[in-house]
Amino acid sequence: MNAELSRQPRHAVDVSLDDLPTLQLEDIAEESEGTLVARGAAYAKEYAAVQGKATTLLKNLAVTQVALRVKYDDMRGQSGAYRSIVADMYAGLGLPEERVTQMQATVRYHIGNIIRRHMTPRELEAAGLRPDAPIERQRDDRAARAVILQAHKATSAVEESTPPPRTREEAADEESEQPASHVVKATADHLRLADVTLNMLGKFDRTVIKTHMTDGQRAKLDKELRDMERKIASLRKLTQKPSSKG
Repeated sequence: MNAELSRQPRHAVDVSLDDLPTLQLEDIAEESEGTLVARGAAYAKEYAAVQGKATTLLKNLAVTQVALRVKYDDMRGQSGAYRSIVADMYAGLGLPEERVTQMQATVRYHIGNIIRRHMTPRELEAAGLRPDAPIERQRDDRAARAVILQAHKATSAVEESTPPPRTREEAADEESEQPASHVVKATADHLRLADVTLNMLGKFDRTVIKTHMTDGQRAKLDKELRDMERKIASLRKLTQKPSSKG
């Protein structure tokens, strides 16, 4: 923004939410720079206010639906009676279907968090509900994506910095030795990969394995873990000091 524009007074621009039309470029083509800036600021301020109100309204809507689940003794919200009365809440909104679907998804997110604040772990289990709230699962998902990204970066770094295998002639030629900086990076990348791998193994959840996996899934995981053990044992032969022979 130039100095002249910044000195211009801000004009009040009426932005009403009542029957707010979609703005067209030709509608404001003749407005001054100062008016355009004021108009944009007004829209931004109104949007922030509406977003804050929308979040509160959707949370309150979620509370009403949780209260209905309590009355219907249907904390999972799967009975026909509950679904019918909730459908009436959204009927006649006059919104596009995708907007209504998005609204309902957000409300379900809030419902999940509210329920887990008011039910004990035993009550959740009896109702067939997961103990972790959607907000916790969201954090877990972000953490899992971060671990995957770290693993990808560490793997790529190791592949790039690991020196190619040398022939016998190259090994005998001192001038063919890898630069010290390259060797340092390769070793550091390998240690970082080991750290990331350990971090990934720590993400396995005992409850998921013991409670939610089928026998076939546990058997598959067991095979993968045995394969990991063999690879780890092979690598440890390289890291352990050879036993001294008397």
